[in-house]
Amino acid sequence: MEPNLAGKRALVTGGGRGIGAAIAKALARAGARVIVCGRNRSDLEAIAAEIDGEARVLDLLDRRATDEVLAAIGHVDVLVNNAGVAESASLERTTDAMWDRILELDATAPFRVIRALVPAMVKQGWGRVVNIASNAGVSGYGYTAAYCAAKHAMVGMTRALAIDLARTGVTINAVCPGWVETQMLDDTVRRIADKTGRTIEEARAQLAAMSPQRRMIEPGEVAHATLMLCAPEARGIHGQTIVIDGGAVLK
Repeated sequence: MEPNLAGKRALVTGGGRGIGAAIAKALARAGARVIVCGRNRSDLEAIAAEIDGEARVLDLLDRRATDEVLAAIGHVDVLVNNAGVAESASLERTTDAMWDRILELDATAPFRVIRALVPAMVKQGWGRVVNIASNAGVSGYGYTAAYCAAKHAMVGMTRALAIDLARTGVTINAVCPGWVETQMLDDTVRRIADKTGRTIEEARAQLAAMSPQRRMIEPGEVAHATLMLCAPEARGIHGQTIVIDGGAVLK
């Protein structure tokens, strides 16, 4: 049973495709007026048209532009921090630039968006923040030091802010998917195939085998969990880390 979010305003970063697009559609079905942000105007406008929402071009690596766009958007009731980047490299190939870029987009930018938008939720006495992290935020993977560090930071930030917001009517939680059927997954599969000489099918099977369910997660599954956390009845779910990976972190 979907929550009733009629009259609520929602912002989804990275909302033009993949997980973000699935979340935007789910929020819209529940009655929310959804603003999708991201860097690709055509993707954003397509999703906005489909859900009768609003598209805002935004590069979260540009702090000044981010502040201006958030000020123009104003108050929202639901914030989904979904935008992020994943890159892999060995220790010696993890440059300062790569480290800074991943930490900025996957940890610092979500914090800055929360800092800009949550005080109005607190003043109103109601709000929902969902941070789309990763099971890399509760585990470790090879060749992903920067990404794992950033997602651990997002999970830690979520838990810390939950204490600060506990009596305000605003909840904050982290959703941590495993491998999800998105463009990011396709790119990773191609990189594995190129580097290892495996076929695309073999590379996909290698990633799917990381889950006891032997499959990838669908974007709609992440959207389902996100929507559940936005329900008024979910007010007691706070500061939690919900892992959606078919049981991979339990192995």
